[in-house]
Amino acid sequence: MPDPTSGASYQAQFEQRWPQLANPHVRALAWLLDAPDLLDPAAPHWQNRIATLGALTPATVDWLHALERDQSRLDVALGSRHYTRLGLYAEKLMAFYFAEHGQLYAHGLQVRADRTDTVGEFDFLLHNGNGLTHIEFATKFYLLDSPAADFNGLIGPNLADTLGVKMRKIFDKQLTLADHPAAQALLPMPVSRAQALVKGWLFYPGAAPDMPGISPQHCHGFWMTQEQAAATLPEQRYAIMPRLQWLAPLKAPAADGIDRNALLATLATQTTPVMIAALVEKGEWLVEESRGFVVPDGWRAQAAQRRHEGVLPA
Repeated sequence: MPDPTSGASYQAQFEQRWPQLANPHVRALAWLLDAPDLLDPAAPHWQNRIATLGALTPATVDWLHALERDQSRLDVALGSRHYTRLGLYAEKLMAFYFAEHGQLYAHGLQVRADRTDTVGEFDFLLHNGNGLTHIEFATKFYLLDSPAADFNGLIGPNLADTLGVKMRKIFDKQLTLADHPAAQALLPMPVSRAQALVKGWLFYPGAAPDMPGISPQHCHGFWMTQEQAAATLPEQRYAIMPRLQWLAPLKAPAADGIDRNALLATLATQTTPVMIAALVEKGEWLVEESRGFVVPDGWRAQAAQRRHEGVLPA
């Protein structure tokens, strides 16, 4: 049985490092910049094609604190649209960071062979001396449903892909975009490096295993079925996390939490996986102690069926 508090250490470290950050957008950006890499850039498996932002400089830490005091520039960059896709929201945050730090050449640059044939899109092109660096950016959340020897044992909560499928797509298609003649004709200088920057959380039904290629420090949580949640979740404050708040550890006003009974009543009506946060009170705030997915009782069987049907790799 998973321990719902097993992921507490990272959340506690985040709150200790960023206690002043309360704005959800600023917290999300701080997490994107400061969270451990999901994939280990030094692992031979990735052939030096995984990007890392490295440790934050004191200047960037100060910049984030200044942004918390005055979010007006970030609000302008995000615009007034209502984001429904977490990946697009995270991209906009990273584009703002790269632009503010003078690194951004282009974001979301489409490459077309002609007016009706789109070859692909550069997530980010960053200045790199006399050339450009192509960064393919992803924020991913996967549950370990099978102790497979490869990354296909990590499956998306919506049963649509695996980490293995995602990385093959990035490596085989997206990171080769600069080689296409239509891309070369579009860019004023060569792309000297193409790498994937991958942030996210992994969720386990028990203790987090050691997995070659996965950063040992990666952010992780638990997953359990609705039946397990009803039997094992302790009495404390909880939150059901909206998708756009999946990035950084949650920080919410004390009045926003719900108790165990209210949580279980809501979970019982759900037919898809739900991310929850277990919360602890810190002054006027509730801060995330741990997080995890609660999935329908038949979720693992559905995953197995999708593998059997060939929708997902076995």
